[in-house]
Amino acid sequence: MYRNMIKDSKRIVIKVGTSTLTHENGKLNLRRIGDLCRVITDLHNAGRDIILVTSGAIGVGMGKLGIERRPVSRIQRQALAAVGQCELMFIYDKLFGEFNQTVAQVLVNAEAVDEPVSRQNVLNTFEQLLEIGVIPIVNENDTVGTAELDGHSIGDNDTLSAIVATLIDADALAILTDIDGLFDKNPAKDPTARLIPVVPEITPEIIKLAGKPGSRLGTGGMATKVSAADITTMAGIPCCVLAGNDTDNLYRLFDGEEIGTLFLPKE
Repeated sequence: MYRNMIKDSKRIVIKVGTSTLTHENGKLNLRRIGDLCRVITDLHNAGRDIILVTSGAIGVGMGKLGIERRPVSRIQRQALAAVGQCELMFIYDKLFGEFNQTVAQVLVNAEAVDEPVSRQNVLNTFEQLLEIGVIPIVNENDTVGTAELDGHSIGDNDTLSAIVATLIDADALAILTDIDGLFDKNPAKDPTARLIPVVPEITPEIIKLAGKPGSRLGTGGMATKVSAADITTMAGIPCCVLAGNDTDNLYRLFDGEEIGTLFLPKE
C-alpha cells in the first residue's frame, strides 16, 4: 500500500548527489550519467512530469582542475562551481539530447524561494517548462550566491530538492545517494546493520541514526536527506532515499517495488 504512493505519482522531483555523478577522483561518471538520462527520459515518456535537482558543480570543477580537496574558501568554491556548472550542463544537454529530450537549467537561491514575488516567478517557470515537455535541471546558484555570509542560504541540494518538491506540489521526492537507504546502525562499521524500509515518522531516534557524515566531494550525508524528508513529509509528500549506483533503481521504485527507505507523509 505504501509503495503505491510512489508508483502512482505523476509529478516527481529526483535529486542526484555528487557521489552518484562522479568517480572517486572527482571526474564525471559518464556511464552512470548516461544511464540516469536514459531512465529519467523514459519515465518522462511514460507520462510523468520530472524535475531533476543535481549536485556536482563544485565536485566536477574540482575534477576538471585537478583539485583533490574541497576548498574552505567561499570564493574558491564559487570559482569551482562556475567551472563545474558549465561542464555539468554541457554533459546533461548532450546526453539527454541523445534521447531527444530537451532540458533547461534553473539556478535558484534562498531569496528566490523565500520572497513571495520571486517564489511565484520560480513556480511559473517550472510550470511552463513542464507544460511544454522540458525537464528542468536545478541547482542552487553557488556561483554568485553570497547569502551564506549572513546565514541565509539553502545550503545543500537535499534541502533544495525538498523545497522544490513542496513548491511545485510534487507527488514524490526520490533522493539518489551512495547508500541503499537509512540503516539501524552504521553499515560501514557494523555488518549486522539492517536497512529500514519504511519510516512512518521522523523521530529524534531517526535523526540520531542519520548522523552527520558527508562525502569528500559533496556537502550532504544521511542527515541532510532525513532533513529533506522531514520537509516533504510535513507537506504531505512521500520521500524515498535509495542507492544511485544503479539508475534502474528508479524503475524499481516507480514500479512499486520495495527499495530504499520510504519516509511516509503526514496526513
